[in-house]
Amino acid sequence: MRRTPVFLLFMLLCTIGIAQKKDKTDPFTGLDQQIDKILKDWKAAGAAVAVVEKDKVIYLKGYGYKNYQNKEAVTPNTLFAIGSCTKAFTTTILGLLEKEGKIELSKPVNEYLPELKFHNEYLTAHITPLDLMTHRTGLPRHDLSWYGAEVSRDSLLRRIRHLEPSAGLREVYQYNNFMFVAQGMLAEKIEKKPWEVLVRERLFTPLGMESANFSVNDLQKAPDFSFGYSQVKDSIFQLPYMNIDPIGPAGSINASASDMAKWIMAWVNGGKYNGKEVIPASFHNKAITSQMAVNGGLPGGKNPDIHLSTIGLGWFMSSYKGHYRVEHSGNIDGFSATVSFFPSDSIGIVVLVNQNGSAVPGIIRNTIADRILKLPASDWNKIQLDAFKSAEKNNEAQKNSDSLGRKQGTTPTHSYSDFEGEYFHPGYGVIKILNVNDTLKMTYNSFKENVYLSHYHYNVFSINIPGNEDSPQKLRVQFHISMSGEIDGLSSWLEPTLEPIKFERRPIAKEATREELEKYTGEYEIAGMTIKVYLRGENTLMLLVPGQPDYELIPVKEHEFDFKSLKGFKVKFVLENNEVKSADFVQPNGVFNAIKK
Repeated sequence: MRRTPVFLLFMLLCTIGIAQKKDKTDPFTGLDQQIDKILKDWKAAGAAVAVVEKDKVIYLKGYGYKNYQNKEAVTPNTLFAIGSCTKAFTTTILGLLEKEGKIELSKPVNEYLPELKFHNEYLTAHITPLDLMTHRTGLPRHDLSWYGAEVSRDSLLRRIRHLEPSAGLREVYQYNNFMFVAQGMLAEKIEKKPWEVLVRERLFTPLGMESANFSVNDLQKAPDFSFGYSQVKDSIFQLPYMNIDPIGPAGSINASASDMAKWIMAWVNGGKYNGKEVIPASFHNKAITSQMAVNGGLPGGKNPDIHLSTIGLGWFMSSYKGHYRVEHSGNIDGFSATVSFFPSDSIGIVVLVNQNGSAVPGIIRNTIADRILKLPASDWNKIQLDAFKSAEKNNEAQKNSDSLGRKQGTTPTHSYSDFEGEYFHPGYGVIKILNVNDTLKMTYNSFKENVYLSHYHYNVFSINIPGNEDSPQKLRVQFHISMSGEIDGLSSWLEPTLEPIKFERRPIAKEATREELEKYTGEYEIAGMTIKVYLRGENTLMLLVPGQPDYELIPVKEHEFDFKSLKGFKVKFVLENNEVKSADFVQPNGVFNAIKK
């Protein structure tokens, strides 16, 4: 036998050693530098990342700042708003109730929650909890109805019956946050406990998610929490917190990367955490099984690495470079998030970012997925930056095309004071218009401070929202005129998939003392009929027509009153030498003068 030379044997052993060392290379080597660069490129203040494999947390770290002004660092325990990543918690509660035999997800939801009614009887009778979970009720988003609205959860539920669908039941996928409010209230109705209590008792506590909470009010009381930020050009600005308690089951949870690692670990392990079932196995399987097509093409921006998109129960499914991915993202003022897992690979990834409407969570998630799944690395940061720059160019083109549709040299039909009033829609609430120094100011839900209308053409006005001046698609309102020539309503394209939403004008009552109102009281004669005007209580002016109910009059201008319960009816008192001589009754069919007795 020939002997192997000693130096050759040495080289062979070194080669084997190098190969073994290469196989054991840490997949997270160099990740810090990548994430730091991503945050810098996107002007994001901070992020928190958690990665789990089977029943272990293999990566948990904070990056950047939770308080950008004071340079306070993000930690794995820093609380972030997770937005719509909340939705899987809500569906899971119903999954637990299903396992306990308290609900059937395929039965009409109205059987369990009679208060929930839809736009027509067919929808009310046929929509099921599964339809609510999979966004296939036929209702589009209608987000401006709830966003920033200071109303109760019950009020939001009642609004649903006034929200028009844009498609038939189970025809298409259309994302809708209202449907998760309905699920939360369905669980409350069955268990007779608030949604927040149910989630804490049934999910947070078993998982040990001790710091997670349900409101930005509680978020700010925590020892370790993040502010929310937005990028404006090259600067990072702090945003005020948006309280979304009424829509809570759709997106109000705040949690840390450490907390969310436990949640995603349960999903990676078939619903079990530390060997105990937290998520029912039967529900777990349904939740990550396609229930409705979202997009059968290439939702990843025509990228062959990401294709097919379906929805399960609180989760979206897609193919990521041939790996089955389950994911949900979240966005709410100042925060963005992604929670995802790969069931076949037993890998889970959580990325929480304190930047508004950010691409950063998806970039970091995909970067980590390439590493941990040992896939060919894509430069996701460059891909998304290029897409962002392309979108900016399109925005500029849209701005230019928008100006072409404007009719130059037109004026409104009325003085600005005539547009004042409250405009009401039963599904969208009240838009308030005030005339402030010959400028129309608008107040509606989240549009509270410094939101003004600028004349576009005729009776159409653009809504100028602070921070949104550069938007190529500004919202507009169009004011409408009644047969009698009065401003009686407005419409606005608040839901892009439908015709403009129409609001009915309700005049804003002016302050009036008893002494001011007393001069209008008395009897007025018209065509042999006597009409009585009198005071009820301290300062409510009433009008009585023989054979009709008493009408309350609302002071809207000097000597001018609207009928509270009759649209298009008003009375204008005519004075001479500061004494009331007659009253003009303005009605849709004309103006009628009554002489004061």
